[in-house]
Amino acid sequence: MVVESRKYVFDFDSTLTRVEALDVLAEITLEGRSDKEEIIEEIQKITNLGIDGDISFTESLEKRIKLLDAHKDDLEQLVDLLRHKISKSIASNKEFFETYSDDIYVISCGFKEFIDPIVEEYNIPADRVYANTFKFDENGRIIGFDEENVLASHNGKIACLKNLGLQGEVQVIGDGYSDYVMREAGIADKFFAYTENVHREKAAKNADYITPNLDEFLYVNKLPRKISYPKNRIKILLLENIHPNAYESLSEEGFSVELLTHSLTEEELIEKIKDVHVLGIRSKTQVTEKVLEAADKLMVVGAFCIGTTQIDLEACKKRGVAVFNAPYSNTRSVVELAIGEIIMLMRSIFPRSTEIHNGEWNKTAANSKEVRGKNLGIVGYGNIGKQLSVLAEALGMHVYYYDVGDQLALGNATKCTSLEELLNVSDVVTLHIDDNKANHNFIGEKEISQMKDGALLVNLSRGFVIDISALAAALKSGKIAGAAIDVFPEEPRSNGEFYTELKGLNNVILTPHIGGSTEEAQRDIAEFVPNKIRDYINSGNTVDAVNFPNIRLPKQNNAHRFLHIHKNVPGVMAKINEVLARFNMNISGQYLSTDSELGYVITDLDKKYNKDVIKALKKIENTIKFRVLY
Repeated sequence: MVVESRKYVFDFDSTLTRVEALDVLAEITLEGRSDKEEIIEEIQKITNLGIDGDISFTESLEKRIKLLDAHKDDLEQLVDLLRHKISKSIASNKEFFETYSDDIYVISCGFKEFIDPIVEEYNIPADRVYANTFKFDENGRIIGFDEENVLASHNGKIACLKNLGLQGEVQVIGDGYSDYVMREAGIADKFFAYTENVHREKAAKNADYITPNLDEFLYVNKLPRKISYPKNRIKILLLENIHPNAYESLSEEGFSVELLTHSLTEEELIEKIKDVHVLGIRSKTQVTEKVLEAADKLMVVGAFCIGTTQIDLEACKKRGVAVFNAPYSNTRSVVELAIGEIIMLMRSIFPRSTEIHNGEWNKTAANSKEVRGKNLGIVGYGNIGKQLSVLAEALGMHVYYYDVGDQLALGNATKCTSLEELLNVSDVVTLHIDDNKANHNFIGEKEISQMKDGALLVNLSRGFVIDISALAAALKSGKIAGAAIDVFPEEPRSNGEFYTELKGLNNVILTPHIGGSTEEAQRDIAEFVPNKIRDYINSGNTVDAVNFPNIRLPKQNNAHRFLHIHKNVPGVMAKINEVLARFNMNISGQYLSTDSELGYVITDLDKKYNKDVIKALKKIENTIKFRVLY
């Protein structure tokens, strides 16, 4: 059946708008009354009973109008408010309503007085709006409704649609009982349960399709739409108790999001990831080549942390899967913990605390020193190292740093040309190095021997960078006077029993990998990583991607965007443009970024194009992934 033979029947309240109009009218008319909340709650209860078919619509309408105590003048304010309450996906697809206006009808149990001026802006004329009308007294108060109107009666929508005698396939889009009964009565061919604003179980159970937004409805019907692929069809899996703000923001964007509090084994993830487009993890979940082989639809991995060693970055790249992390979001949290632990170690606070918990009173200045004037050696002068440098100097410490890269000193920090030089001079050594496998046992027996006698050691970077046995021996001998360890060579997958050789040693602070685990840091990460995911999914931006050529794209402007990921071999760009030329495509913008292995071409094109061009672009040799955005 061709598209032109279809008729589209829309509900108004909670479908075209995000709200029930009479509830909004109640907010207006009851303003200032002490019993406002109680009355509004009663009106909403009656509304829902009528929508679900638990009481007759006539009874529902009579009771609500009586409680409203509304006036004709209130309707102007109501219309102004409703203009700002249009459903998000309805507003973004205004072009559909304008293009197909001859085939669109509104059948509502609401009132023409406020529906007509709203839908008029969507090119739906009043003669295709079927709704109730108010009755007013001589003073303009709303006292009732036209009881002769077929829509004022129970199951009035059935009679209304039947009277219209629409030809062709009739599709009903609505959120409640009065909408799906039109299909049940046999006068509509399909019912789409519209759940963007409210999910009513009865309507969903009786739907041919559950439609989370208009994009999904248009996609199913192969109709023109604002976006190429409905976001509700993009599945996002978040593991390891990622901050709920990430779940909320991605869900509000329209994606289908599942949140699990724990990590998954390789076998579990292989089974779970088959239909997943976006995977969000922290440090425990391993994204291996086997996992990626099973992830046919995967486009993005978001690491809600700094490190990415748990992800096979090369395997992701080969499959065109972009990886984003959060390199800056928890910097302050780690730095504050480092400062706190340095002070606690220097003052021997933990031994004194343990003693007093055990009933001992040991008031002494022995082994208790100020940090002012002491030498702090920072190994790794990146984002965390630099910020720690500034704060430590503000406390009066002399800062030395060592980094394999050429890093500019901040403040009065002194650059060391070798690790040994830094270890020789430092009263406290703190590690902030990356997860490169070459850093395994970076601090071992040899390096500890190069440290000052009685020095302190802090590790908030990676567990494998310290030889724990060598450190334990140095603590027992007194070579090292104290240590603070937040990360370990092997960490459990979930909370529970844990053992380390450092357990029970004097002046040793042990924490369970919580350096970046503050509420503020987790909120920041839950904002930063989803923003990167959204930018990539919605526009193709790869700024800050760990394994992809970085490219910042301008905003799409009334154009299709072709995203072509390919192996970086000679001639691919020429083949892409050869295909575009063969199909007479008018290019409005084109962007290319490459690294040694991957090429990423973004082409913006005029709205109209031959769909066969997509097949041709996908067939280009060395193509890894291709998608269309509009």
